This record gives sequence, structure tokens and C-alpha cells, in this order.
Amino acid sequence: MARCPRIRSMDIAVAGGTGTVGRHVVSIARARGHRVVSLSRAQGVDLVDGSGLAEALQGREAVIDVANIQTLNGEKSVHFFSAVTGNLLQKGKAAGVRHHVALSIVGTDKAAAGYYAGKLAQERLVLNTDMPWTILRATQFHEFAEQMLQRSSLGPLVLVPQMATQPVAAHEVAAALVDAAEAGPQGRTADLGGPERHRMADLVRAYARKHGRKKLIIEVTAPGPLWRAMRNGDLIPEPGAAVGRQKFSEWLESGAQGA
Repeated sequence: MARCPRIRSMDIAVAGGTGTVGRHVVSIARARGHRVVSLSRAQGVDLVDGSGLAEALQGREAVIDVANIQTLNGEKSVHFFSAVTGNLLQKGKAAGVRHHVALSIVGTDKAAAGYYAGKLAQERLVLNTDMPWTILRATQFHEFAEQMLQRSSLGPLVLVPQMATQPVAAHEVAAALVDAAEAGPQGRTADLGGPERHRMADLVRAYARKHGRKKLIIEVTAPGPLWRAMRNGDLIPEPGAAVGRQKFSEWLESGAQGA
């Protein structure tokens, strides 16, 4: 039987290493034998103002950027992602980092408003850097239904965007990001989505039922490019995209939610 080639151990920095995807990135990379540092305030690193970042990046071969902010405000999103990405690229280059891997969102160029405006700003900075790079666009994670239930509840009601989605497991996105770091700079890789298409409202209903939350889920929409993209399925990968394995129903039954 042919043996899989051994991956060379690397020094990797993970921006946002304690978040939904980041904790999986750190765990998977370490399990594969890589030396990993998580860039966070707990380690004395502020990604927005850049303090402590230059020292933390010394000796690192690759950066995997999964840093995130919870906001629907376009101005705040653009400020955050521009600051974090700019600092990682500038200080990373000075520290000798040879590969910048960034996580973005499928359809972010079609929904360039609110949170997505920040992701588009992030992509543009990466595209215009002279550091070798890889960008992976993924769809919403399974955890998005849980977050929607928590953040959009108004008493017994939950207001959910009228949205077509193809959710993917966060751990599968993390594995793809580590794969990208190991493979070296690739530019824009194939988008990554989950194995099934759903209405976001149906996912929130399923999550609420699973956890005994008696809520009335109401779909809402509004004018503008972001809402149009959600309605029209522009946030779903096009043919030829990579497809994850874990279905939303499997994730829901696994007990992974809330971790």
C-alpha cells in the first residue's frame, strides 16, 4: 500500500485562534505536527492596533487569518478587517512570513454591504500585497443558526433573513485552511460549501426545536445588495466548488453546537 507523503512541520501563526474556526485550525495544525501560536490579546497581541504582533510573528512561515468581529455595521467591519489585515501583512512581511492564508465568504463581492463590506476590503488588501497568499471563501458555518437564534430574538420571535444557504462544518473549513498553508501559496482556491442547500429559517427552526426553544421564526428582507444576495442565492457556491461532508442535521445531532 502506498504511504502518504509526510508533511514538513511548519511554524504557523493563527489570527483569531480562539474563535469558531480558529480553535479548530489550532487543534488540527498541532495534531499534524506543526508548531502553532495563537495571536490573541491573551498572548499579548492586539491585531487591531498591532501591538505585540511583530514579536509574535518572528520565525513564523505562514499566517492563517480567521480573525473576526461580530457586527452588521459596514463602517465598523471595514475598519476592523482593514486594520487587522494591514497589520498582519505589513508586520508579517517584516518578520519573514512567506505565506498569508485568509478566510473569506462565498459571494462577498456580490453582497458588499454591512459585514461583507469588511470582508471585501480584506480580500482587496490581500490581493494587492506582494506577499504570497491564498484566499479561501467558505459559506456560513453550521454554527450560524445558533448565533442567529441568540442574536435575533425579540421575545418569542426570531427575525431571520430570507436567505438561501449551503452551510459547512467549521472543522472542515479549518482543515482546508491548514491544507492551504501546507500546500503553499495558491491565490484564490476553490470555494468551499456544505453538502446541502437550505433556507436559513429552516435551520434556525431545527436548532430551536433541538434545544426546546419555543420560538416563532419569521423571515424578513429589505432593499440593498446584501439582502438581494441572500434572497437570490448569491452566497451559495457556484458549480466546481469544494463540498464538505458533514450535513447540518449530523452536526445538530453530534452535540458539537454550543462548544
